[in-house]
Amino acid sequence: MKTIQEVITSPWRGSEKTYEMVREQLRERYGDEVADEFDPASDAAPFLTWASAGFRIKRNERALKSVTYVEVKNERGEIEKKIRRVVNLFHKNQVEKAT
Repeated sequence: MKTIQEVITSPWRGSEKTYEMVREQLRERYGDEVADEFDPASDAAPFLTWASAGFRIKRNERALKSVTYVEVKNERGEIEKKIRRVVNLFHKNQVEKAT
């Protein structure tokens, strides 16, 4: 059987700020041990990523909030504006294998 790390490919792009944001939410919900072991590349993913890998969200779990910015470019390829987008993530402790 494959591990979660082998199944899930996270859309995380390496932002230190969002890493810390999610890590603090994990610390509040699950404590220091889970927060200290958090690996954003393999431990958290959006709902559709978990679902496509055969997992489901456990009952009464609430998403962890992360923020990303989408760049809008004009026809010359210059960045016109950045749009703030909230991303709902679920940690591996919040999911279970779908039956």
